[in-house]
Amino acid sequence: MNVSLTTWLVVIAAILGLIFLDLVTVSRKPHSVKFKEAAGWSIFYIALAIAFGLWVWQTAGAQYSTEYFAAYLVEKSLSVDNLFVFIIILTQFKVPLIYHQRVLMIGVLLALVLRAIFIAVGAAALAVFSFTFVIFGAILIWTGFGLFKHWDEDPTPEDNFLVKSISKQMTITKEFDGSKAFTKMDGKKVATPMFLVFIAIASTDLLFALDSIPATFGITQEPFLIFAANAFALLGLRALYFLLKGLLDKLIYLSLGLSTILMLIGLKLIFTYLHEIWSEVPKIPTLFSLSVIGLILLVTTISSLIRSKKDPTAQAHAGRITKSSKEQDEKK
Repeated sequence: MNVSLTTWLVVIAAILGLIFLDLVTVSRKPHSVKFKEAAGWSIFYIALAIAFGLWVWQTAGAQYSTEYFAAYLVEKSLSVDNLFVFIIILTQFKVPLIYHQRVLMIGVLLALVLRAIFIAVGAAALAVFSFTFVIFGAILIWTGFGLFKHWDEDPTPEDNFLVKSISKQMTITKEFDGSKAFTKMDGKKVATPMFLVFIAIASTDLLFALDSIPATFGITQEPFLIFAANAFALLGLRALYFLLKGLLDKLIYLSLGLSTILMLIGLKLIFTYLHEIWSEVPKIPTLFSLSVIGLILLVTTISSLIRSKKDPTAQAHAGRITKSSKEQDEKK
């Protein structure tokens, strides 16, 4: 796909404009976002993502448009899993509801920056070293297996290595000072719990960036489409948080579905590399990948809603942890 510098600049400028719009919205008086406001913003960002995909279809053809929509669907699905972790972080650190918007906005900005960096590095690595396909594939299979293994467990932000280290090194107040990361106490500048929240959010963004970029490279090797899919998926993340907050607990099997998707995309990447060496090895078509991803998400969503209806006490878990809660308990 030949993308001119002008097109790149226009798309980047549009995304920066949307970020600025979000910043202006969040910079208003802190407030708890209601369903109507969240629904409006979510529809707006999804419509933009679809419009971009249709533009790709018109200008570059159905193949690239299919790749974009598949990458966007994967990123949107992973962003929902990301929301699980965000909710747990905000809940366990007892962040006041009126400041959730600002924390999420910072999380989105960090995620965009990290993913832009990883996209550039990933594209350069693939261009120079085709075995990168296998490395990315192995990362996704390993991540998917880990997510499958711990699908019914919540992460523990307080046990985050960075959070624990910083808590020991710095003086942290017990009370929030609005959305400030630092405040003054007895004339000295000290960190607030919000600073630890930002650290936990940043490390979460790094983890998800390490997962999502190989996943989208498994769908398409076009940096332009990967960047756009990531940007449009992340821009609507803040609104999606408030829209789905009450529903997320009901998506019991989402982590299982995502773990399967990650492992399948990992296999697709490995098959792509093998196809380049041995032409008889089949290359998995993007349209097939899109269909399978959509089917998995549909099945896990319907199964989750049926389970939650039968058992109202059942709740979804994020599952993205390095050690199980049982192991944590044993250490304690």
